[in-house]
Amino acid sequence: MSMRDGIFTTVAVALSGLALAGLLGTDAYSRAAGAEARGLKALSMQVEMQCGTPCEGNDAERWAAAPKGGRP
Repeated sequence: MSMRDGIFTTVAVALSGLALAGLLGTDAYSRAAGAEARGLKALSMQVEMQCGTPCEGNDAERWAAAPKGGRP
C-alpha cells in the first residue's frame, strides 16, 4: 500500500465519521428509528392476529413487545 492510499483511506474514514456524527446529531435519525419500531410492532400485531387460535402466552413470545399504552 502506498503512502497516497494510506492518506486517502484516513481522509475517507474521517469524513465518514463526521457524516455519521452529523446524522446522529439531527432529529432525522431518531424519527427514522421510531418509525422502524412502530412498523415492527404493527407487523408483530398482524402476525398475532393471523394465528388460527389466540396466541397464548405473554409479551415475551411477541416479536416486538411494546409497553402497554404505547403509541401505535
